[in-house]
Amino acid sequence: MDRTAQLTARLPERATAYDPPAAPPAPASSASLHARAARVLTANWTGASTVPSRSLYPHQWSWDSAFIAIGLRHVSPLRAQTELETLLAAQWGDGRVPHIVFNPSVPLDAYFPSPDFWRSSTAGRAAGAPRTVQTSGIVQPPVHALAAWLVHRADPGLSRARGFLARVYPRLAAWHRYLLHRRDLGGGGLVSVVHPWEQGMDNSPCWDVPLARVTPAPARSFRRADLDHGAAGDRPTDLDYGRYVRLAADYRDSGYAEGGAFAVEDPAFNALLIASEHALARIAGELGAPATARHARAQRLTAALVDRLWDAERGMFLCRDLRGGEGGGGSGVLVPELGVSGLVPLLLPGLPREVVTALVRTLRGPHFGLGGRTRLVPSYDLLGAAFDPHRYWRGPAWFNTGWLLERGLRLHGVTAAADTLREAVLDLAGATGFAEYVDPFTGEACGTTGFGWTAALALDLLHRPPGTSVSSTGTGTFDSRDMGGDRR
Repeated sequence: MDRTAQLTARLPERATAYDPPAAPPAPASSASLHARAARVLTANWTGASTVPSRSLYPHQWSWDSAFIAIGLRHVSPLRAQTELETLLAAQWGDGRVPHIVFNPSVPLDAYFPSPDFWRSSTAGRAAGAPRTVQTSGIVQPPVHALAAWLVHRADPGLSRARGFLARVYPRLAAWHRYLLHRRDLGGGGLVSVVHPWEQGMDNSPCWDVPLARVTPAPARSFRRADLDHGAAGDRPTDLDYGRYVRLAADYRDSGYAEGGAFAVEDPAFNALLIASEHALARIAGELGAPATARHARAQRLTAALVDRLWDAERGMFLCRDLRGGEGGGGSGVLVPELGVSGLVPLLLPGLPREVVTALVRTLRGPHFGLGGRTRLVPSYDLLGAAFDPHRYWRGPAWFNTGWLLERGLRLHGVTAAADTLREAVLDLAGATGFAEYVDPFTGEACGTTGFGWTAALALDLLHRPPGTSVSSTGTGTFDSRDMGGDRR
């Protein structure tokens, strides 16, 4: 019996199937998009988790699974819960949640870096890597507590019957402890990433200066499987990939200990941690545990984010290169590149009003062009020297960042812009066959299609009608239905 069947067998009868609450009839086009998105998630489902793409990404990815669970909750809350439980079952002893959990039935040459590169069970032994599953040794943005809370709210009865929150809360708390205690490499209270893959926006020009200090691994030392499934012009260059491999190999050879050549405080990574701290407070409250300290921590992190990464002149948050500056030590230097990561903190409730106003102005202005030159938010400055509308994270628009910014706009009362962005996400997701990312000008599909989080987040937006407000009560990251109200 597979894991999903075992979980289902232990549930009360009412939990073995999900009948969504009654809702007004959806327009035919919305119903069709809903059905198509659900089919993508079904096709990518492995029985215990969802792959981002059957061809290009045949394993389980950390932040992909969080976003996928957010959409799956509208189709099957049980599968959404299982998605997160499967990922968290691969957590290391030191608390880190690895960015890839490898499927042992997938051939080694289907994806690189493969399990034999990471050597998690041996190189990660001192850090408590699991022995029963192979994983990578780096992490990805901590969207998981936010996803867990939203999944719980989709069917609280099922969640309580299965003890879902009680099981995942200790693991989520350990994950946040790891980040806050082991990754505050700059000493200013924020979390650092030690590899571009950890931040999730792998090939962003924001990493060009920090990466320039890294000697690339020889091209003959690895084989890129991604080029078997995607156009070379859409993917990172061989030079960049060589640097990624060098950083990952050095980190592995250190026993996955922090302190390497790359350390960057990123605004999106930290904003998602803050949103998830607020969500952990909500989860704690649901479980009858104190929540005040977590809200206070989220407020302190928000203050640190503004203090260390806000650039008032540019009207957005910037990355801080901790190895930059004279001697490569001290507090580092801000990287002057404008990436979509610097807009993502818009989803936080505790930002000063002047910061929110500036972020919205930047989002709509010439650098990102939302509502003017572009329908979806580009991943990099339209006016930047490194802008490329097709190459991975160097200009194309992504659906997960569109979803995050839609929530931020809605939270801060910029409802018309949020509705316009919602419509663009849904239109382009459907028109491109749920593409991985798109040209921000033309909407042309890039990367692979049938992409997991594109389908999942389209589903989520279909369940949030235009004009919906987002409450800042308690968290500022959830709409009224997520706070326990109407679940239409």
